Amino acid sequence: MKFLIVGLGNVGDEYAHTRHNIGFDVVNAFVLKHGGQFRNGRLAYASEVKWKGKKFVCICPTTYMNLSGNAVKYWMDKEHIPVENVFIVVDEVALPLNKMRLRPTGSDGGHNGLKSIETMLETRDYSRLRFGIGNDYPKGMQADFVLSKWKKEEEPLVKLKIDYAVEVIESFASKGISLTMNEVNNRSFEIN
Repeated sequence: MKFLIVGLGNVGDEYAHTRHNIGFDVVNAFVLKHGGQFRNGRLAYASEVKWKGKKFVCICPTTYMNLSGNAVKYWMDKEHIPVENVFIVVDEVALPLNKMRLRPTGSDGGHNGLKSIETMLETRDYSRLRFGIGNDYPKGMQADFVLSKWKKEEEPLVKLKIDYAVEVIESFASKGISLTMNEVNNRSFEIN
């Protein structure tokens, strides 16, 4: 069993650990947990890790967000991974910081990374974990907000959610999307 795990984000130090790059941070945490290391690959930083007899090809596209689909399509084809084994981690302003949402299909919700993937794969039917980043910004300031760093007081909750998102990837690969969705979608995250 082989899976393609994709974290969406933008390359460059100015984007590191911003809200928009949470996909990179989650996939990086997954690779670190399983003893992997990223290398420069075609259109992406790539790493391969094994867990419980399954192989995970993990990528963080280096194409910038708007062309993420190019990297996803390339690695799917290269590694012969079917679309039902593709798992995308993406930031979501429509969800509060204490929420995540897992879906096996759906619209791009105005997210340029998902739009690009849908265009390249010619389908909406791929699993995506939407990581709530909140929407605490003045009208017209969404771009600045998503490209901003986390506030100090948000960091413990973000860390908790990153660790949980790593478990979600494992659950997706071992239990399947339906059972995993039930666990993820009703959960609210909080720091006690």
